[in-house]
Amino acid sequence: MKAFKIIVLAKQVPDTRNVGKDAMKADGTVNRAALPAIFNPEDLNALEQALRIKDQFPGTTITILTMGPGRAADIIREGMFRGADDGVLLTDRAFAGSDTLATSYAISRAIAKIKEYDLIICGRQAIDGDTAQVGPQVAEKLNMPQVTYVEEIIQADNKSIQMKRRLDNGVEIVKAPIPVLLTVTSSASACRARNAKFLMKYKHAKTISERQSENEDYMSLYHDRPYLNIPEWSVNDVEVDPQQLGLSGSPTKVKKIDNVVLQAKEAKKIDASDAEINLLMKELIDSHTIG
Repeated sequence: MKAFKIIVLAKQVPDTRNVGKDAMKADGTVNRAALPAIFNPEDLNALEQALRIKDQFPGTTITILTMGPGRAADIIREGMFRGADDGVLLTDRAFAGSDTLATSYAISRAIAKIKEYDLIICGRQAIDGDTAQVGPQVAEKLNMPQVTYVEEIIQADNKSIQMKRRLDNGVEIVKAPIPVLLTVTSSASACRARNAKFLMKYKHAKTISERQSENEDYMSLYHDRPYLNIPEWSVNDVEVDPQQLGLSGSPTKVKKIDNVVLQAKEAKKIDASDAEINLLMKELIDSHTIG
């Protein structure tokens, strides 16, 4: 059985549980510096599915591909601590302000540069946008099949992959040819924890920008251990049309972000008797809360 080459698309996202008044810039983009940065949750679910394939097929390699500022290298390291083999950071000021269309274009061009892959796996959506558009758009730009809402990869072979999709009204078993792009839902298995051995192996993995501030004592590490070098690609490293990047390539504009906090103003305690429950239901229907 063949070993697979897997690309996991991951994103470092602002923790939307802590949205405050400084969460937006004047141009309508998210002020990421004002919010804690985390590994997008569903991308972790996607990584776990990739790791399960790697467990099953020796020789399989997993590459984390992310687009973002320099600090986004943190999630590449996080992926490597959990079992990924390497990663690529796509970073340039020209990418700033990209909506899903511009983001998927940039990512598709980076994947075209990687060239060799059997599976592209990503989370269904990112919590900072909830659009679920980037994965499908990448597949369209690469002219490859896609399967969305994947909950579990059931089996794979040299030519095809079979998986379970989680839908609103049930599940669906789908078989697709390889190569294929999969988007994974939050109902899929949670990602495994960091591996202590991988943590020790990759803790000094850095991009070339991060290495500029390294102590000279560590510089020899990056020559002796090539796996510690995280590639950092800019616009000049991938074949792109600059007009399709960043704000100029983004037809979507964010007008406003509201932080909605739900507060209970009234409470009523009832017991578990049928009479009390029926009375409560009548009150809810009369007030048009339900029904």
